[in-house]
Amino acid sequence: MPDFVFAPPPPVTVPVTDGRLFPVRRIFCVGRNYAAHAREMGNDPTREPPFFFTKPADALVPAGQDTPYPSQTKNLHHEIELVVAIGTGGQEISPAQALSHVFGYSIGIDLTRRDLQDEAKGLRRPWDLSKGFDASAPIGAIAPASAVGHPAAGRIALSVNGQIRQEGDLADQIWPVPDIVATLSRFVALAPGDLIFTGTPEGVGAIVKGDKLDGEIVGIGTLRTRIV
Repeated sequence: MPDFVFAPPPPVTVPVTDGRLFPVRRIFCVGRNYAAHAREMGNDPTREPPFFFTKPADALVPAGQDTPYPSQTKNLHHEIELVVAIGTGGQEISPAQALSHVFGYSIGIDLTRRDLQDEAKGLRRPWDLSKGFDASAPIGAIAPASAVGHPAAGRIALSVNGQIRQEGDLADQIWPVPDIVATLSRFVALAPGDLIFTGTPEGVGAIVKGDKLDGEIVGIGTLRTRIV
């Protein structure tokens, strides 16, 4: 048999607002981190600490590019989120030290095959393929913390075809960034290049081919993509 020739894929990178490129290692996502969103999904936001799921690094879609509508779903949902970019690795990080591990921040959209997720939840099965599919994570440029600081409050919003769908404030997060970084670091050793999507405010809903999505986080940036 012929030898197998492995061609490593090119590294996944996200632009930084100062012109650099940020190499991405892994993507972690926080579930139910805004109380109103937890309630709209039928959950009690006071009942549990933050939990995490993952997406592959190559699920990222750079800002300005079109996002393909995925197969195997008839109910694709948008979820606008603050994204944390880890610049310094560590494990068992304390909340007091967590922000020193953050390189910067971006704006992202966690796309969800909601029908697949609901079916998996009903069957008590993993819902990886409802979250971690191809092109499931549009993302904007990363703003270095050295330039924008560490935002703990500020408007976060998503419009679809010019109409506001989601609107909230970073101050409404149940678990702020230092707690998220500290908690995640108890389960995995964080490393430079890791991204953390920090949860979404209320107003998630369905999108279809042709929809234009515009996201904004005050002080961080904007994100635009079209579903094709």
